[in-house]
Amino acid sequence: MAEIFEIGCLADIAKIEKFPYWERVKAKSTYEIIAKGAGLAPDAPAISFIMDGDSYRDPVVIRYAQLLGRIHQTANMLHDMGIMPGDVVTYLLPNLPHTHFVLWGAEIAGIANPVNPMLDAGTIKDICVAAGTKVLVALGEYPGTDIWQKVQAIRKDIPALKAVIRVFGPSDESQGIIGYDEKIDQYPADRLTFKRAIQPDDIASLYHTGGTTGRPKLAKRTHYNEVVLAFDIAIASELQAGETVMCGLPLFHCNGTCVTGLMPFSTGGHVVLLSPAGYRDPKIMQNFWKIVNHYRPAFFSAVPTVLGVLLNIPKGDADTSSLRYALCGAAPLSVELFKKFEEKSGLKILEGYGLTETACASAVNPKDGERKMGSIGIRLPYHWIKVAVLDKDGKFLRDAETDEIGSICVSGPCVFKGYVEDIHNQGIWIDPEKKWFNTGDLGRQDADGYLWLTGRRKELIIRGGHNIDPAVIEGALYKLEGVKLAAAVGQPDAHAGEVPAAYVELTEGSGLDEAEILEWARNNIGERAAVPKTVTIIDQMPLTAVGKIFKPALQWHAIQRVYQKSIESTCGLTDSVKVTVAEDKIHGTSARITVKQSGIGENKPIEEQIKAALAHYTIHYEIAVE
Repeated sequence: MAEIFEIGCLADIAKIEKFPYWERVKAKSTYEIIAKGAGLAPDAPAISFIMDGDSYRDPVVIRYAQLLGRIHQTANMLHDMGIMPGDVVTYLLPNLPHTHFVLWGAEIAGIANPVNPMLDAGTIKDICVAAGTKVLVALGEYPGTDIWQKVQAIRKDIPALKAVIRVFGPSDESQGIIGYDEKIDQYPADRLTFKRAIQPDDIASLYHTGGTTGRPKLAKRTHYNEVVLAFDIAIASELQAGETVMCGLPLFHCNGTCVTGLMPFSTGGHVVLLSPAGYRDPKIMQNFWKIVNHYRPAFFSAVPTVLGVLLNIPKGDADTSSLRYALCGAAPLSVELFKKFEEKSGLKILEGYGLTETACASAVNPKDGERKMGSIGIRLPYHWIKVAVLDKDGKFLRDAETDEIGSICVSGPCVFKGYVEDIHNQGIWIDPEKKWFNTGDLGRQDADGYLWLTGRRKELIIRGGHNIDPAVIEGALYKLEGVKLAAAVGQPDAHAGEVPAAYVELTEGSGLDEAEILEWARNNIGERAAVPKTVTIIDQMPLTAVGKIFKPALQWHAIQRVYQKSIESTCGLTDSVKVTVAEDKIHGTSARITVKQSGIGENKPIEEQIKAALAHYTIHYEIAVE
């Protein structure tokens, strides 16, 4: 039985940290902790793969001996194909058992590079070029996917590429294509055929974290980054050998691969893979509570949009008592959604925070202590977090006071080794020697050590947990003749948390309208999630004193527009309500909602109506009735 730690407050974290992390976490590689987990019970199920939501009772079961064997075989195959330490294996795969074989096998032989297969072909090519991809692993021709078509379109344009491995498809060695399922059993499953002494600081993976087209940001993560992360998530969740977790997040994202992959594998846990599409499979969502009843998981990990969908899925007579927690992160969670979900489901939500650059998770609301709704909790063991006040050039001035907003910075054994392209490493460390990483997020820390996000200095738009670089949108809009200035910001969205909204200033006499600009965006932005939800033409773009676009003003406008429309449509108020949005010293951004008493009528208390209208949004607001 794995050791259980009580985590209720920062004092409990301090007790754990009485022992240095290198004494608690002695493993050097992801391979080592997976092999250890597999050795606990080789015949126990490691993965139960559900093909679709209707056939959840008939999974493909991969037992631990087979999991470790397939990882050995994959590593041996990759080594035989010339992959050495430092060489990159990129994969374009949905959520399959094969994805885990390839990921962990690639980390043994070389470096794994998980990539979102839903990106357009040009963006995938740019990532492969930046990574120096030597072997590309991809799903073959399969109904409902275009992964293989993308591979065929780009593979000759990746300079370092030596071979392509096709999952669920035949070999074509004249074209440098190897059929995975056809060849894999030619390699030993009981051992590695090569020697590699993996060191903790060896790069294990490159995860794509955004960046403009042609300049992808690839985070270099070490074996020890991921090993310590697995230890932290294990003690935060208390997962024991034989207990089950459900994985519906994609296996190109570190939450899916590490929180609901590496961690349970390291403890001898059981992972239920919720179909190749995960939570994007409507049948999985419709049958979610039945699947819980059938597999008896201890927890699942999700983003707010998933909880929003589950809120409307009846539980029926499903027994969900096995669930200790629902872990939620990747995007802010509305306090009202938090309350409603817990009330309806009876589950405890542990809201957390992390980045690809910090292995996945750095803070979480404590399982044994107070869970402050709206906060991202307290730091995990060996993740040192501080709020720093920086000058206008991003240089460190001082540590922030209690409840003072500043830049959230993280240090510790889970912090990555920087980005592949050095251009992205400029200014990311506020103290390079101590490796304090500036996350780009703004927040504050209260007197109890709980962290509260108040905004993002970096301009990523997070749509349902999917990171979107505004430059991708803006770059496409600037190619349209007649566009003088363009800016993209996040606009609140009840389902996705936020969606892209574009603002455009036109050249004189351009004649463009918003519909034409939006159509251009649809046709010229390769990343579907990045296509703006709205386009707004403005007379003059707000600028700073030095002439830069002042994006906070645009974001305030987007928030004001959404809040105003939601209140008017839900409460039946028009001329009697006014929403204004501005900067706030405590919350970062806050909306003031002013309602004229004369316009309320005999309806139920207006405050309750407004709270219902804004229940799924996360931006702070105050109500004033005049």
